[in-house]
Amino acid sequence: MGRTKYLLGCAAAVAMTLSMGAANAFADTFALVTINQQALFFNQINDGANEAAKAAGVDLVIFNANNVPSAQNDAIETYITQKVDGIILVAIDVNGVKPAITAAKNAGIPVIAIDAQIPDGDNIAFVGVDNTAAGKEIGKFFSDYVKSDMGGAAKVGVVGALNSFIQNQRLDGFKAAVAEGGQKVDFLNTVDGQNVQDVALSAAENLMTANPDMNALYATGEPALLGAVSAVASQGRGDSIKVFGWDLTKSAIDGIDQGFVTAVIQQDPAGEGKAAVEALVKVKKGEKIDPIINVPVTIVTKANVDQYREMFK
Repeated sequence: MGRTKYLLGCAAAVAMTLSMGAANAFADTFALVTINQQALFFNQINDGANEAAKAAGVDLVIFNANNVPSAQNDAIETYITQKVDGIILVAIDVNGVKPAITAAKNAGIPVIAIDAQIPDGDNIAFVGVDNTAAGKEIGKFFSDYVKSDMGGAAKVGVVGALNSFIQNQRLDGFKAAVAEGGQKVDFLNTVDGQNVQDVALSAAENLMTANPDMNALYATGEPALLGAVSAVASQGRGDSIKVFGWDLTKSAIDGIDQGFVTAVIQQDPAGEGKAAVEALVKVKKGEKIDPIINVPVTIVTKANVDQYREMFK
């Protein structure tokens, strides 16, 4: 099914490239290869990139890999054949995609990685968040909260996406900060939400059933957080489980209002998409860019959530 979706998506992407190129033969064409278009986070990256491309007079085509790592490699190869002027990549498998990035470099096509860093890759820059550092940031917040509001002890389950390099970084950073915090925190199971909301929901429900004394959940990405919030609400565990995670949604804000979602790392995905396109535009003009373009994060709690409500109406 994933392969079928990829082939259909690739055909659509190529058709868009050709039709847009015909409409404006003199405009640069950039390709954005993303993970999926279910998560609001990735759609906001698309929005920011589209806005920047329009402002710069650049054509932008977007490929949706539907969570299939190999589809990203194949899409990059297609875009190399189409001779696009630049590629922006939100990688699923940061090591598996490296040969495709190298092929793009050898073809003279600059690649900018966004959101997920490519270790020792041939991309010219990375735009996004230091996921390990941000994981430590919310891990410290959690540890402090355990001390101040949970009597110094917690049993925490994790809803992650085990094939996501960046979400594993977020978990590693979180655990490191909790260990440094000195509170009595027991990590229970880590379940795989696969970056899909419905899968994360079932995984979170199973996690809670298997651990009736669990009193905290950490979700490493938007689909995981959506699943965790839905599971806590559906099982009526809002009075006994506190949720911490990544990437705001309307349901996460509702959970903050109800008191069981305690803290959420909010990135600036639209800002990341915008910055990536702007960086490629500079490169095409012969200008230099920084190899790492950091986009800051904010920890959203009941104290500062009001400033984000308008985004999710």
